[in-house]
Amino acid sequence: MRKFLKWTGLVILVLILGLYVVVILNQNKKYEAPYPNVSASTDSAVIARGKNLVFGSAHCANCHSPKGMEEKVSQGEEVPLAGGQEFDLPIGILYSKNLTPDETGIGKLSDATIARALRYGIRSDGTALFDFMPFHNTSDEDLVAVISYLRHQPAVKNIIPDHNFNLLGKLVRAFILKPVGPVGTVPVAVKRDTSAAYGKYLANSVANCRGCHTNRDMMTGAFTGEDYAGGLKFEIPTDSGTYSLTTPNLTPHATGRITGWSQQHFISRFRMGPLVKNSHMPWGPFSRMSDDELKAIYHFLQTVKPVNNTVPHGLVKEK
Repeated sequence: MRKFLKWTGLVILVLILGLYVVVILNQNKKYEAPYPNVSASTDSAVIARGKNLVFGSAHCANCHSPKGMEEKVSQGEEVPLAGGQEFDLPIGILYSKNLTPDETGIGKLSDATIARALRYGIRSDGTALFDFMPFHNTSDEDLVAVISYLRHQPAVKNIIPDHNFNLLGKLVRAFILKPVGPVGTVPVAVKRDTSAAYGKYLANSVANCRGCHTNRDMMTGAFTGEDYAGGLKFEIPTDSGTYSLTTPNLTPHATGRITGWSQQHFISRFRMGPLVKNSHMPWGPFSRMSDDELKAIYHFLQTVKPVNNTVPHGLVKEK
C-alpha cells in the first residue's frame, strides 16, 4: 500500500510539473492578423472627430486616465490619456496603457500596429489582448480619427507596470485566451444620423454598451448572456463592506430599465451624470455625446430582442 501511494504521489507530481511547464511555455503565444490600411491624418476636422470619439462615445478616458483624475472624468472633462489605472480582476491586476505619443506610450508604435490592436486584439508583440475594448468593427474612418487625435495630443511620460497575472490568469492565458476580431465586413465609413442602424454601430462598435449591459465571463471577456439584458455584476469594496452593482436590462421588455422612457427622457438622463455612487457607467464622457448620437442609440435599443430579466437597482450589500 505504501509503495502504491508513493508511486501515485510521484505520478501526480510529474503531472503537476508538466502542467506548470506547459502553462509557462504558453504565456506568450503569438498570433497573426492583418494590419489595417489606416494612417493618422493631420487634417483638423479628422482630429476633431477623433477627439469627440475619444472623450465622448468611445470613453477612452474612463480606463486610460491616470489615477486621481476619476472625478474630472466623471464630470466629462478632458484629461491626459497617460494610463496606469489598476483593475483588480479574477485573473490578476491589469493596468491601463499610456495612449499618449510619448515613447512610454504609443510613440514607438506604428499607426497600423495600433489599428491592429483595436481591430484584432493583438499587441505589437503578437500576443492576445483581453477582449475589453469594442473596436473590432469600428469603421476605418473612425479608427483613423481616433489614431489621429492620439498622435496629436501632448506626450506624457508614464511607465506602466506589466500586468500581474495570478495562477488563474496564467491558466487563462495558456489555454483559453485568443484574439477576437471583427464580425463580417468592417465598414470603411458609417453614415452619421439618428437612425437605429447608426445607433447599433455606436452601441456595439464604439460606446461598448453591449460590453457592460450583456453578461460576460470576466476571466476571458466572452459574452455569456442575452444581448443588452444586463446582469453583469461588479463588486465594489468599501470601508463598510462589499457592495455590488449590476448592469441594468436595456431591452424593450417590461423588466427593462428604460422601457416606457421617451426619447427626451433618455437624452435627459445622459445629461444628468452619475446618480448612483461608484457606478461603472461612463456618465461623464457619455454626457458629451450629441443629441443625435443619443437619439440613434435610443432608436436602436427599441429594436433589440426583449428579454425577461429583472436586475436589482443601485448598490446591493453583499453578505
